[in-house]
Amino acid sequence: MPYIAKHRFAQISPRKVRPFADLIRGQFADDALDILSCHPNRGARLFEKVIKSALGNAEDQREAKIKNLVVSDARVDCGPTSKRFRPKSRGSSSVIIKRTAHITVELE
Repeated sequence: MPYIAKHRFAQISPRKVRPFADLIRGQFADDALDILSCHPNRGARLFEKVIKSALGNAEDQREAKIKNLVVSDARVDCGPTSKRFRPKSRGSSSVIIKRTAHITVELE
């Protein structure tokens, strides 16, 4: 039975988080947490929280073998983007695009 945890509307670009999804896909959950704890990036912290949430979901649903859970699916999808404008010289403006991400982890 898969145990799923999601972090939706994370205030980070999906491009910054996707390499961590590739790192932990197929690893045991404990090993994935160890791998992510070695990285100083903010995206690694977000993935750690989602994996811990999925482990908590497994524990809450009375999973007997929590040590044997494997990250079967780690996905980062694009969320909605918000656009802001910053004034520039001579009356023009530039667009600031604030991207969001949906982080999904599935343990089996």
